[in-house]
Order: sequence, then structure tokens, then C-alpha cells
Amino acid sequence: MTEATNGSEPSRTVEVERKYDVDDGTPLPQWDRIPGVDTVTTGELRALDAGYLDTADAALSRSGVAVRRRTGGPDAGWHIKGPREGDGRLEIGWPLGEDDRVPDAVADTLARWTTEPLTPLARIENDRTAYLLTGPDGVVAEFVDDRVRATDLRQGAQRAWREWEFELGPAAPSDPEGRERLFAAAERAIFAAGGRHAASGSKLARALGF
Repeated sequence: MTEATNGSEPSRTVEVERKYDVDDGTPLPQWDRIPGVDTVTTGELRALDAGYLDTADAALSRSGVAVRRRTGGPDAGWHIKGPREGDGRLEIGWPLGEDDRVPDAVADTLARWTTEPLTPLARIENDRTAYLLTGPDGVVAEFVDDRVRATDLRQGAQRAWREWEFELGPAAPSDPEGRERLFAAAERAIFAAGGRHAASGSKLARALGF
């Protein structure tokens, strides 16, 4: 769900999603029994490249917070992801700007967690294919097939994996019971295709070996 913004105000999105590990050759799920869904779009290819920052003592990571500068895709920009609460996580976003210096607005928002200098933490490149699952009232969910290449910039370690994400859209049920039915139906399709619950809750954590 995204709150409307104007002028210099940041965007605010509550991501309600679940992640799944998948092998390189696993076929895509079949979405023929998802409640409220009657159409699945053709996959849209997105080349994403994100640089993550943190303090020298990893204050943000220890607080469950991530800050990144990402290019590519419809939401390119600076993002702060807050601590996870259940399936949800608040993401605040700003435009890219003219260079890769941390914008004042981003630093001001991060001040509740730290005011220490930020340095590069990780780089995550992602070849994403995104599919919209739509119904009569709009987008019920977005399903993405991610092929990820990650570099831990402080340890020099490189990792690669494939994962799926299923994120609720604006036309998803608003009540907990309806959302759980939607997730349950999606997971039946995902597990039937060969997907499994993700071993890590975030790409950044996985990039760092957690």
C-alpha cells in the first residue's frame, strides 16, 4: 500500500510480502486457483542495482533497518526499510538525486537510529522478472522472480541465488483472514512448483551471510 505524496515529501509504502527460495531450473508457479485473480501479466524485466550503506559498527543492521541507493525499475531512488513487523515492512523513498551522496532528508530520517557516518556495506544486483496478478478491482499481488548477485563489500564475499517474492497489491484483501487465504493459495502454487520458505528474511542479510 502506498500513501499519496506531493512536492518534496517522500513516498511511503508498506510492503506485505513473503519470500521463497527456489532452484535455478524451477518452473514458474501456475496461478489458476488464486482467489480474486483472473489475469496474470506478461513478465516485465527489470535490471536492479543497489548499494547498501551502514555505520562502521553496523548500527542500522542491528536495528533491523536498511538504507540503499537503487537504480533500475519503477521505484529507483534512495530507500529506507524499517524493522519488519510480521509480513509487513515500511519503506520510505526519495528520488536518486544528482550523485551518490546521502541526501539530507535521508540522513535526517536515519537520525532516529544513528547519526554516525555511513560507508558502503553491500552491493546487490538483481535480474528481476515481475508479474502482476490482477482481478476486477486492480492488482491483487505482484510476484517477482529474482536472480541475485550480491557482494559483501566489507568481507569481499560474493554470493548468488534465485528467490521469489509474493507481495500484496492495492486490491488484496484488507482483513487478516482474507490476506491469509490469499497467501495460502499462493503458497500452494509456489510449493507445487518447487519453491520453499526462504532461509533468510532479506536480500541484504543473505548478502552478508546471515
